[in-house]
Amino acid sequence: MSGTFEKGLKKRRKVMGDAFVDNALSQMTDLTEPMQDLVTRVAWDEIWNRDALSDRERSLINLGMIAALNRPTEFKGHVRGALNNGVTPEEIRDVCMQVAVYCGMPAGLEALRLAISVMEDA
Repeated sequence: MSGTFEKGLKKRRKVMGDAFVDNALSQMTDLTEPMQDLVTRVAWDEIWNRDALSDRERSLINLGMIAALNRPTEFKGHVRGALNNGVTPEEIRDVCMQVAVYCGMPAGLEALRLAISVMEDA
């Protein structure tokens, strides 16, 4: 494994938690391995390890973007990551409200429902 993969994996584990990452990697197949490698090297090392934004700020940005794109599985994972990064439930709620205003009420409402389900399970 490359150095960028290892650095990305460390950041990915810090933000998303070992259980989430272990689950993703345990389901890896020959077909999905290149995608896991790409995500870990590019998103988690080359982007998340940059210094201009904190992990907390990146989490807030991700929640807004992923909610706007209506990607519920990724959104729920990043709610857990945001909580790990110190984002409060009230801040997550307000991100969902921002999404509702700028991306549509259904997107914001669904994001809040998803966030609440994650927070209730935490």
